[in-house]
Amino acid sequence: MEYLKLNTGADIPIIGFGVFRVPDKEECKEAVYEAIKVGYRLIDTASAYSNEDAVGEAI
Repeated sequence: MEYLKLNTGADIPIIGFGVFRVPDKEECKEAVYEAIKVGYRLIDTASAYSNEDAVGEAI
């Protein structure tokens, strides 16, 4: 995975995994879990998506 260096010195992955429009909690949890298994380290989420609990469980 490629990373960019932020002005703080921290690295951030160039590509993230988004969970917008994944309202089914089990589907979201499984998708995030599998994304982490294959190497994703940036999960793009927001409380407005109403699936942050599933994202947390996957992590």
